[in-house]
Amino acid sequence: MAALRLELRASRALAGALALVHGAGAACLAALVPGYAGAILALLFLALGAATARDRALLRARGSVRALELGESGAATLELADGRRLEARVGRRRHVGPWWVALPLEGGSRRNIVVARDMLPPAAFRSLRLWALWGRVPVAA
Repeated sequence: MAALRLELRASRALAGALALVHGAGAACLAALVPGYAGAILALLFLALGAATARDRALLRARGSVRALELGESGAATLELADGRRLEARVGRRRHVGPWWVALPLEGGSRRNIVVARDMLPPAAFRSLRLWALWGRVPVAA
């Protein structure tokens, strides 16, 4: 069976969710830690959120995953924005929801890939969800 190749595009919805969560965390830090230390921690947390959104959601960092090739038995090839290709295996604890799929990687690249629904066309996102659940894509897909 041929590998499932998925070309990812930027997700403004995921970037907004990351900004919202990091903004709430920064507000909590500012409220809990008094003085300048709380303000500095809050700003650092906001900067972390911006960097995460740039890398994982907007796909603008050099190490951002731009394409995935998923084969049978969990084999994966990541194509990064800077042109590098990394071989990895997708872990067994995959998380599939109606709006996102999270794929934990093992091996050379130990990271989690989160693919939001708006990062792929509907048919490709459905194929990714089926692959994440079953480890293969039906022939009709």
